[in-house]
Amino acid sequence: MREYGGTLRAVPTGPVSGLVGQVLLLTALTATVGLGPAGWVAGLASAALVDVTLAHGLIRDPTERLGPAGWVTLARATLALGVAALAADSFVRPVPVALLVGLAVVALALDYVDGEVARRTGTVSELGARLDGEVDAFLILALSVYVAPIAGAWVLTIGAARYAFLAAGWALPWMRARLPLRDWRKTVAATQGIVLAVAAADVLPLVLVQAALAVALAMLAESFGRDVFWLWRRRRSGATAPAPGSQPAPRRRGRRAIGIAFTVAAVVVVWGALVAPNRPNDIGFDAFARVPLEGLIVIALALVLPRNARRVLAWIVGPLLGALVVLKLLDVGFFTAFDRPFNPVEDWRYTSIGIETLRASIGRTRADLVVAGVVVVVIAALVLPTLAVLRVTRVASGHRSISTRAIAALGVVWALCWLVGAQLAGEPIASTSAAELAVHEVRAVEAGLQDGARYAAAIHHDRYAHTPASRLLTRLSGKDVLVVFDESYGKVAVQGSSFSPQVDATLAAGTRQLRAAGFSSASGWLTSPTFGGTSWLAHSTLQSGSWVDNQGRYDELMASNRFTLGDAFKRAGWRIVDDIPSDDRPWSDGKSFYHFDKIYNRLNVGYHGPTYAYASMPDQYTYLALQRLELAKRHRKPLFAEIDTVSSHEPWTRIPPLISWSEVGDGSIYKTLPVDTTGSNDAGEGYGHSIVYSLQALFSYIENYGRKNLVVVVLGDHQPAHVVSGYGVDHDVPISIIAHDPSVFRQIAPWGWASGMRPSSHGPVWRMSAFRNRFLGAFGSRPTTP
Repeated sequence: MREYGGTLRAVPTGPVSGLVGQVLLLTALTATVGLGPAGWVAGLASAALVDVTLAHGLIRDPTERLGPAGWVTLARATLALGVAALAADSFVRPVPVALLVGLAVVALALDYVDGEVARRTGTVSELGARLDGEVDAFLILALSVYVAPIAGAWVLTIGAARYAFLAAGWALPWMRARLPLRDWRKTVAATQGIVLAVAAADVLPLVLVQAALAVALAMLAESFGRDVFWLWRRRRSGATAPAPGSQPAPRRRGRRAIGIAFTVAAVVVVWGALVAPNRPNDIGFDAFARVPLEGLIVIALALVLPRNARRVLAWIVGPLLGALVVLKLLDVGFFTAFDRPFNPVEDWRYTSIGIETLRASIGRTRADLVVAGVVVVVIAALVLPTLAVLRVTRVASGHRSISTRAIAALGVVWALCWLVGAQLAGEPIASTSAAELAVHEVRAVEAGLQDGARYAAAIHHDRYAHTPASRLLTRLSGKDVLVVFDESYGKVAVQGSSFSPQVDATLAAGTRQLRAAGFSSASGWLTSPTFGGTSWLAHSTLQSGSWVDNQGRYDELMASNRFTLGDAFKRAGWRIVDDIPSDDRPWSDGKSFYHFDKIYNRLNVGYHGPTYAYASMPDQYTYLALQRLELAKRHRKPLFAEIDTVSSHEPWTRIPPLISWSEVGDGSIYKTLPVDTTGSNDAGEGYGHSIVYSLQALFSYIENYGRKNLVVVVLGDHQPAHVVSGYGVDHDVPISIIAHDPSVFRQIAPWGWASGMRPSSHGPVWRMSAFRNRFLGAFGSRPTTP
């Protein structure tokens, strides 16, 4: 094929039209399948790359024209951009495979169409050949990124081959020579696209897919190897292949166009870095329509400072701006995951935990790709603002007259907007957000350092720490008490969501089911110290009666001798155990801090069934294993157990069925049972189904195995992630007490909880740290200090 040729009228609006079409495609994907921020970032970056490349080619050679075949290639590039956006989004949410593969197939088919159009219209050109090849390479890269988590990270070699070849050309001048045309090269490129599209469709066995990809990679290696060998043999002679038909463009004009493009890009980077919001729900095009005072000050200083001082200024401001961008990205990530900003003192500790949890949730290969992507983004966020500041200050000082007028005009605009308080989408147009965020981060560091000392002192003041056994939990004597943390069971599950009617119906049915078995229930609300994850903060808050809302506090607590709820039961004569089905290794804090007599995890409960995304085993098996190992024993002490269920843990893509208890066995039966995969297409519906399953498993367990001396406290650890909860929700979670003995409810009558398993929307709300003391006080515990 090759397009953009000679007799057709120039269409200078080609790159602009391409950008409009590409943004419209991203908008359509957002409206139809819910394209997320990752998809938008990848899509817009790809659009900028495609359109800048096209604009550069047209400006560099005035004889080039965008012909009919060129428009087909531009359409192919737009479809490839859609594939890249969906591939990027697939790392954070399920994407429709049929749509991604459909876009790729149409793009591959159009590769033949634009070639035919170019030949029939006589518009073959060097620029067309080059752009067509780059679109092929980009589509192959996008598909390989999507396929890598399915078939293995080695598949990325296919997508990276073209760019590795270009990178080698930067280092080795002889590899930049023009190659001769070869039909085999086109055949190999088409093969890569077809094989990757088939692999992305996930319709063939993995072994066949990997074999086909290996053959495709071998073909690619042979093709590139032959080209490299051809170039190497001619490295001294300077021989080159003839161009496909156009004359070289003037280099000076091309360099000037490239310089202008780099300057514009640098201004955009600096501007965006200064005004970009640090909350995901504030991100939008209107968020960038602000005038940053900090940028005006930096440019003004660059205009008046001598050269060496200007360079020092740029090397100070650039890295600081890069660090600010990284902090903004971290804030966006933490607001998305935990509904709070990044804590610069404490949150670095989550790195290893986050990687481990990600691997457990989506698999090691996919998780490693995500981590590699994050590392690349962080490096780019640090480096690009620095380079941009260097270029902007250098260009501004080299064009003092124009720069001075521009800064003066923008300064007047900023001052007028500041005086009248002009706003756009609730944010002031006269922006000082970068300076405000920097000050906030400094104060956050100071507060974080001070908080550690204050918390360390506070946890040693405990009114129940020295209460003797005879004055602890006297009104629960002889009862088995289970504290069940239902993973991600938040207020959104029972109130104000599309799936809450389904969960409410389950709670109503469960209330009736329990009543028929002789059990009653009462429910209220607790405010969790965490959101969307880090469940151990909620567990330790409830147990210790102290507010544990970050990893630093948790580590401080684990090193202390704080009296826990479990300690109270153990001192009063109960056997205390912990059941953590998600753990697969020894947990030292369980013994040294919580003092559990026994800790059960996935290694010692005899489970031989499959995993369910993050969940190592179904909740139903967790309950049955505890029944077999502890509750069914005769002549034993009363039992206190904390049970941390995980079937409702994110990503909610695989939910087990509830089966007859007699069929559970060692869990092997689950290998043959169907799995609810609703969450693969809709995270909210998947979450709702997982909560329904976890509640039904609990109700069924109590109905089948509950004795008259059983007391169950069931609560959520935190609200689900924003992908389900949305933004602007509180941190409240439901809590219920289930018991057969009516005296239990007489003790908690002053709490004002609602009867049944669903809390009242107007019921009392306590901080989770308040529960321990209220519970101890209600059931006969008397503190030794006021």
